[in-house]
Amino acid sequence: MKVTLISVGKLKEKYWKQAVEEYRKRISGYAKLELIEIPDEKEPNNASAKDIEIIKEKEAEKILSKIKDGQHVITLEIKGKAFTSEGLAEEYQKWMNTGRSDVVFIIGGSNGLGETVRRRSDQAISFGALTYPHQMMKVMLLEQIFRVNKIIRNESYHK
Repeated sequence: MKVTLISVGKLKEKYWKQAVEEYRKRISGYAKLELIEIPDEKEPNNASAKDIEIIKEKEAEKILSKIKDGQHVITLEIKGKAFTSEGLAEEYQKWMNTGRSDVVFIIGGSNGLGETVRRRSDQAISFGALTYPHQMMKVMLLEQIFRVNKIIRNESYHK
């Protein structure tokens, strides 16, 4: 399995970088992992709704430039489908069994995802209705990818 994670914004804090590196190491025994960070667009003070849409579409262009034909694209969205860890493991297994073993997860910027990215998405998943910092979301997603691989192989970790 090849897993790519495209996220808007750079990790700045050392503890987030360390957490990402830890899960990168853990996942490496199960899948090839590529992490791509897209710089976020600067938002002017008192940005209008139109300004926000322009920002999202600029970020979307950068995201879409990193996606290859044939990749199965999954966006993280509040309105996406929520899974349990076991349910996500079943879904992950389906991707592998149906030839969708080149998967791209996308975490948008602080304003969300541009419409062109949503249209390119094959599937939207949700980690719930709460809003999380993007850095934390990246770590949470990587942890779930690791957990999913442990569940699929019936290895201890998931309880």
